[in-house]
Amino acid sequence: MSKMGVRRLVTSVFLLLLAGRVCAEGPLEVSMGRLTELQLNLSTPTEVHLNNIPANVSVIIFQVHSQYVNVTLSFTKIPERNDSEVSSDAGLVSILHSGQINCTWYVETVSSDPVLVSALSIPYTERDPIPGACNQEFDLEIDPNIYLQYNLYETVIKIAPANLGYARDASAGGCDTQTGQNTRWRLQYDVYQYFLPENNLSEATVITHLLRMSTVSQVSTNGKKLATLTSNDRPTMSFSSIPGQGIIYNVIVRDPFLNTSAAYVPVHTYACNFTATMDNCYTLGKVSSKIFFTLFAILGLFVCFLGHRFLKTGFFFFGFIIFGFLMFVLLTRVTLLGYGDRLAFTALAGILGGVLLLGYWWRFGSVYICMLLVGLVLGFLVSSIVFFTPIGDFDTFRNDTVFWLTFTCIALLAPMCLLPFPRTLNILSCSIVGSYGVVLAVDSYLYTSLSYITLNILKRALNSDFSTVYTSVPFQTNDFIIIAVWAVLVLSGAFTQFYREREQPLFPPTPYAIWKRDRERRITNILDPIYHTPPLKERFLASLARFRDLFRKEQPLGERTPLLL
Repeated sequence: MSKMGVRRLVTSVFLLLLAGRVCAEGPLEVSMGRLTELQLNLSTPTEVHLNNIPANVSVIIFQVHSQYVNVTLSFTKIPERNDSEVSSDAGLVSILHSGQINCTWYVETVSSDPVLVSALSIPYTERDPIPGACNQEFDLEIDPNIYLQYNLYETVIKIAPANLGYARDASAGGCDTQTGQNTRWRLQYDVYQYFLPENNLSEATVITHLLRMSTVSQVSTNGKKLATLTSNDRPTMSFSSIPGQGIIYNVIVRDPFLNTSAAYVPVHTYACNFTATMDNCYTLGKVSSKIFFTLFAILGLFVCFLGHRFLKTGFFFFGFIIFGFLMFVLLTRVTLLGYGDRLAFTALAGILGGVLLLGYWWRFGSVYICMLLVGLVLGFLVSSIVFFTPIGDFDTFRNDTVFWLTFTCIALLAPMCLLPFPRTLNILSCSIVGSYGVVLAVDSYLYTSLSYITLNILKRALNSDFSTVYTSVPFQTNDFIIIAVWAVLVLSGAFTQFYREREQPLFPPTPYAIWKRDRERRITNILDPIYHTPPLKERFLASLARFRDLFRKEQPLGERTPLLL
């Protein structure tokens, strides 16, 4: 058995022993509205019964959930395509008839390892809307499931439209025959999001928290409402993918005329694969990323405290950021290179950019041009922070033109306001941007939402469809600790540099001007000791000759003339 299989089995056994869970042997009876956890195996389907259903209940939504293994939920012992659902979050709608007081479902898995699942049945009356009752896209006739897909950039959920509720043995209203206020077109859909605890991939955690997003009252209390869709909107929404972070989504359909509502079957994702050989949910951090961002953080920490004193190092750091970022975006958009190759080219381009900016300062020494580039990096980070807040999810900024114009204006605001005070601009940039490098390095080893300050902007630059994505992220214990560390680094770095530089010139002289001045002194002043220093070429040749002498065999001393006979 694999390592993950052993881990899942231990978790399952622990939960069964702790909470009195049942193993799937023979029929299983569940209670209405109460979570039941059971363990499935490959041998036989589990028959689930719900008895003593009240007469005022007209619809039952039965749902089962596992952490990542697909299970099959069906109305019959031998599942068919139009009466079963295969998913890690599967649900079925049972329409009740007059006098019916029980329901039966079947749950099974094709996994060779035991699978821990949670089962829940939720009742609704004839006044409540029926989720997925106007399905015209998926296989089930009535489909209450939320269909989820994800990639590196976005996670997309899609639902089937709901219909108005009706009494037992009554006829369902038409889905598209009319569009008045007495039809399903008056229904509204509230989309909710719920974050699982950070850095927690345990099976027990997701099953426990799914209960908090299953019923209408629980979803409204625990979830974060992101948007409300009308029946005229497309029944789909996009969110930013957060690999390794567990997220639960659910949709509540509301009937504003009767003031009733019903919940779809919640769906969860980690935006990663638990069973992949490489880069699975347990090993998301790539070695190349860890090395890159660790070195970047070391340089950033040095710049945070000594960036203005060692001005050339600071300029190299900011040149590295500018050229590296542009190269990564360019390579991703126009090439098919793998992540490791792109990261390597990004590092090379960053080094070249740092050398170019450093060379520009050495030769021309234009303080304001250099400070403008440094300030743009600071402005980029400030603008990213602004759009990291709920402001970034405003509908106005779904338009790419509006977004990038606003982003650029905010990014230009910082250098424009502080450019008349170049030393202040440089010290603040070194402190804020340099310390943020530490945050990025922490994210390589331990998840933190703060990395998405810049990652969301990078995703939008790389993916044209990212403009429709909701970019909300969790803020939990780790994030608050790292925010505090970041703030301490910024304040201590800025204070240290302002204190050390309080009696120093604003900026040192241009290196080229110093070199030119020294050359003139050597030519015109023979009393200056520098005058007697040999040129660089002669010094190099002398050093080479001394090095060559180390390998030359020493000649013997004494008379070498042959003796005359």
